[in-house]
Amino acid sequence: MRNMEWFGVTREGAVRARAVPLSRRRFLQSTALAAAAGPLAAGAARAQSSTLKVRSYGEIQVLDPANRLASVEDAIFGACLNKLIEFDTGTEFVWHKELAEEIEQVDPLTVKFTIRKGVPWSNGFGETTTEDVKFSFERIAGITDPNFQAAYRVDWEQLKEVEIVDAYSGVIHLNKPFAPLWTSSLPYGSGNIVCKKAVEAVGGSFTTEIPATNGPYYIKEWLPKQKTVLARNPDYVGAKPAYDEIHVFPIEDDKAAELAYEAGDVDIAGVSISGVAKYRESLPPNTKLMERSPLAYIWIGANMASPRLSDVRVRRAIQHAIDVQAIIDGAFFGVPQPSTGIIAPSLLGHRKKKLYERDVERAKALVAEAGAEGLTIKLATLNDTDYLTVAQIAQSNLAEMGITVEIDSHDSGTFWTLGDKNSPGWDQLDLILNRFTMAPDPSWATEWFTPRQIGIWNWEQFNSEEFDQLHQAAISETDQAKRAEMYVRMQDLMEESGCYTFLTHGVNAYIYRDTIVPGVSPDGQGYVFRAFGMA
Repeated sequence: MRNMEWFGVTREGAVRARAVPLSRRRFLQSTALAAAAGPLAAGAARAQSSTLKVRSYGEIQVLDPANRLASVEDAIFGACLNKLIEFDTGTEFVWHKELAEEIEQVDPLTVKFTIRKGVPWSNGFGETTTEDVKFSFERIAGITDPNFQAAYRVDWEQLKEVEIVDAYSGVIHLNKPFAPLWTSSLPYGSGNIVCKKAVEAVGGSFTTEIPATNGPYYIKEWLPKQKTVLARNPDYVGAKPAYDEIHVFPIEDDKAAELAYEAGDVDIAGVSISGVAKYRESLPPNTKLMERSPLAYIWIGANMASPRLSDVRVRRAIQHAIDVQAIIDGAFFGVPQPSTGIIAPSLLGHRKKKLYERDVERAKALVAEAGAEGLTIKLATLNDTDYLTVAQIAQSNLAEMGITVEIDSHDSGTFWTLGDKNSPGWDQLDLILNRFTMAPDPSWATEWFTPRQIGIWNWEQFNSEEFDQLHQAAISETDQAKRAEMYVRMQDLMEESGCYTFLTHGVNAYIYRDTIVPGVSPDGQGYVFRAFGMA
């Protein structure tokens, strides 16, 4: 690529901001084969008959890229669809061309691209064309249908239009410079191309059935809460993926996943942070351990709209009361480091320190000032061994302040809808133990806490005009130092509200058979199924 220095992208295939080391993500090499075939890990070109069994941390709920809920779904539809560009599966965030044959940003508002010819859609919907690219991006942006409320509209909010030059060439026109374009919009979930004709045929939206696919796999079978079977797409244009089928088993609890792996039920499994300590000491036979530095962030949120937490003194007391180091040691065996905010150390905008640390006496004084002794609140959490331990430690910490915490655990199917305005009681949450994943751009950390996300992902109902203005300005800021300052200030505002107690970014780790080459995202957050190979 050329002329990409507006956002620090200085060479073809490299997503690079001055303050953001490339050791965060790498994608497949930009060879002619990779461009034609999509990402393939070493050994993935072997056409051996085989089945790969993987553990997923949750069940699929929405396979529409515009409204996806979790990285579980990214992995599934990422195997069935294509993007213009895709991240590699190494440890650095570097992209390669996938559906795009050529792609180039010619100025801050213009990206030209050409897609590969002869890429067929399933179900008789013809060839993939520029019309599908236009439809996919403009649909999420709300241009195609203003009434279609995509959950990830923010990924394309600066899109003016996608101009069709011909069946295989087009131009992406932006309203303003948009820093996240190359770090999240194009190479992440919202960059997936869906079939215009097929989506329109099902009424413009879909959930668990993708109406047409053009990737290396298709969904052969889905047994809810049992398994999803991906099979090779016989019509896929390019080198075939390594495995005939991939069986995806939803196992929500990390400890249960570790047992399933050791029993031979799966070939690869993400493991708990506490499990990392165990497997560092001793691995099962013929097993390898992979550790990646995540961009995710884990925190305890306080809903400022809850009548029980509307007093900022109570929320601040909770911040001072929670013993973050005890949580790191007790729930996570001391493996990860405490966090200073929502932006990981490897990203632009990372804060060096928090504003408020544990202070038991100050917490007690604030509770007394607010007259909150004897207060009873609920803490919502996923029903996961490690997360329940975190909740129990927080429960004990707050008991010292005279606050009773009731732990309210949920499976993934219900937890991820708790703060949705369409869910009963969404606005009455108290505390939430939460974990968000993100793309390698700080805007992906801050977007979910803007006022427009209240009733969607902003479950704390944090409502700051200054935060919102900074978020919008930072997206188009081309000076990286100024942009970093904005994100530091935004995290200060979050903490000053009393709504956020930052815990850790965690560790993403997997155990896997030494007979496979794992296809995992650079931050270890999710699978890239087309990139799995055989050792």
